[in-house]
Amino acid sequence: MSAVAGIVRYRPVLRAALLGALLLPSCRPTEKDRIALVGATVIDGRGVHPLPDQVVVVYHGKIETITAREGFEIPKTAVQLDVRGRWIIPGLIDAHAHTARWSLTRYLSFGVTTVRDVHGQQDSILALREQANLAGVLSPRIFSAGAMIDGVPATYPDATPVSTEDEARRAVDQKAVAGVDYLKIYTKVTPNLLRAIMDEAASFHLRVTAHLGLTDAVTAANLGVRGIEHMSGVPEAASRDATKFYAAHREGFFKGWTFFERSWAGLDSAALDRVAKQLAEYRVIVIPTLVLHDTFSRLDDPAVLNNPELHAVPDSELTRWNVPGMVARAGWTEADYLAFRAARPVQDLFLREFRSAGGMIAAGTDAANQLLVPGASEQRELELLVDAGLTPSDALAAATRNGAILLGADSLGILAPGKAADLVVLGGDPLADIHNIRKVERVMVRGFIVSADSLRAAW
Repeated sequence: MSAVAGIVRYRPVLRAALLGALLLPSCRPTEKDRIALVGATVIDGRGVHPLPDQVVVVYHGKIETITAREGFEIPKTAVQLDVRGRWIIPGLIDAHAHTARWSLTRYLSFGVTTVRDVHGQQDSILALREQANLAGVLSPRIFSAGAMIDGVPATYPDATPVSTEDEARRAVDQKAVAGVDYLKIYTKVTPNLLRAIMDEAASFHLRVTAHLGLTDAVTAANLGVRGIEHMSGVPEAASRDATKFYAAHREGFFKGWTFFERSWAGLDSAALDRVAKQLAEYRVIVIPTLVLHDTFSRLDDPAVLNNPELHAVPDSELTRWNVPGMVARAGWTEADYLAFRAARPVQDLFLREFRSAGGMIAAGTDAANQLLVPGASEQRELELLVDAGLTPSDALAAATRNGAILLGADSLGILAPGKAADLVVLGGDPLADIHNIRKVERVMVRGFIVSADSLRAAW
């Protein structure tokens, strides 16, 4: 058994050949190569009733057995961990993240075992993904789009700008060769550029997700976009005339975001219902990032700037965030914050209508952007989804099974024999009260199990 900073993984113990020659097989010490979590209630993520008093046996990074404790003989090679009075859920998936090395243990400490990174400096984020996924660093699993594809001039200097259909196709080719897991397009991509991107992406079997600006959500879905980030493009699709939206997006990112965000409060509920049904019919997955909308709507509230969870963020990162500088660049005023807050109930209404129409929602956060703490923001996202009208079970599915479906990762998001042993041990029942998602005691990823407290002690 090895233990480093609270991490435990059990492997067969190697012995000298001489010792092996001297011992009869019946006299060999029992080698510990499994972990058995004993006595918890398992919420396996498949939508069935919770399973009380279970044993979860993990072997070589995968779940070997989930069964009732009564009558089950725990393997002699298993180290047993008593988790009676606890709940085990699948590891959480942050379906909209911007991952940095400092954030990795923060995600784990809050129960996030997979992140879907939607944009970063391409060489750096793909290198970090490889290191993490080869267990070279204690980390959630990382799926990455590399650098997103944008129109010209690109909103961010590390994005990939395209101005013609040929450039759009070449950008897709370059990312496929680099080994991205999927593609992300950004606000300046027009329908014509998107059509070329989708056609080329199909050649490589790459899924495409979108933060929309110059293309509405229904048009993007019709072209085959798989994920809609931030509910972008929905007001444009629900509006009778999207010309003003597009004009604002062309002026710049913050102009476009502000117009988009303010517009929600004036949208017609019947038009929203129509868009929700259309997107559900296209089988688009919506990643609403309610925690982003909610946080930015309350930047005039001192409690947001003094959130105790910010202690998890390094001082250097807080400095880089420069929230006052962001607000100044955006030009946001008290009137804007009031409008953003008025938008929130309408955003929640859209999600209820989308869910009612059979649409799938995946939980994402936009961490680690300003004031969005990696991992903690995912917990807050689940609470906001319940506030919006989802059941705790639906919210939990949004952060587990649905995120895995979005990624096309069928070994994640549920707990079952043969699936990846990514799980969270909670001190309370999240189906009785979604706030219990905050009671993270232990986290397992890739067969490693670590206490949340030991991770936090190392910050």
